Amino acid sequence: MTAPSPLFDFDDVDEVIAADIDGVLRSAALGGAQIRAVATAVDEQALDRLVDVRPRSVVFVGTDSRSSRAADLVLALFSEHSSAPLVHAAETPPWVGALDVVVVAGNDAGDPALAGSIDAALRRSAEVIVDAPDEGPVRAVTAGRAVLLPPRVQVPTRYALARHVAVFYAVLAVMRDVLRRDAAEVDLARLADAVDQEALRDHPSNEVFHNPAKSLAVRMQSRRVILAGDRPATVALARHASESLLQSAGVVASAASLSDVLVARDRLLEALTVSGERYDPLFHDEELDGPAPLPPARVFVFSTDSDRFAAQRRIAALPDAELVSVVGEFDSDTVPPVLEQIAVSMVRIEMAAAYLRLAGGR
Repeated sequence: MTAPSPLFDFDDVDEVIAADIDGVLRSAALGGAQIRAVATAVDEQALDRLVDVRPRSVVFVGTDSRSSRAADLVLALFSEHSSAPLVHAAETPPWVGALDVVVVAGNDAGDPALAGSIDAALRRSAEVIVDAPDEGPVRAVTAGRAVLLPPRVQVPTRYALARHVAVFYAVLAVMRDVLRRDAAEVDLARLADAVDQEALRDHPSNEVFHNPAKSLAVRMQSRRVILAGDRPATVALARHASESLLQSAGVVASAASLSDVLVARDRLLEALTVSGERYDPLFHDEELDGPAPLPPARVFVFSTDSDRFAAQRRIAALPDAELVSVVGEFDSDTVPPVLEQIAVSMVRIEMAAAYLRLAGGR
């Protein structure tokens, strides 16, 4: 990671590549490869035993932050389109039984909570799918009794969200009677292609003007950042973005729903000095009044096609806000499914966080 510098040139390809000694840009660009690996596992009939299952409920057990965020996303997108209740839990609930499907996900095969949740679901005769590395305690506890979908593309845990989302969706989609016809069908191979296309647009060789991730990073650089979503799925995406900025670049960014940000509008408009007086740049004297206040926070609002016009009207009330939406950027008359919109935004923010890391987190 480079020393913090406001002079970092995002368009200097050699400088960017030289700064990326940890390979964070490559790791952030592997979301499509992770999704394609899950699609390949489905094509290899890894989930065929679920095809005729009619579950009482489908339980997603997320044992770490990435798998928990994936469960939040999938529930927000598909709960209202599912004929079976979808449940998100931190561990296998005690009421799980033979009529339930339990998907246990995590990234640390040595995590006792991960192995314990798998064991609990198996002991209660549930249909168990394990989205975790096939090693250590996880391998010992599954022992051929569960469907195991280990990661085929190795990335740091902070970039594993794409894999978890793909696994959770694949489990729902493979069961004939779970997702109703009103749910938009998603082809995982096409989803992987869309995510790969975003990673190509975000390549270091593309200049800021043509690079969505660089552009996002530049607009966040040296600013206080608030990330917001206008519906449950985009709120989950905003929280993932906040975690990515913190873990990748050390950038502290608040995540909230757009409604909560609008409630705080008046406070965002105020610019106070250290003494609590309102800031007036014409009459401010730093020797008498103290340092000038920080620039106002910039709000980035994640939205999808069905909500973006309403979101644009709502954010007009904020002092410094912009909409982050992938719809309308490309020459296509077809609006991609919401899951695809979310996945493309996901890799964009992860790439933006990687660029901010290379710039020193400023």
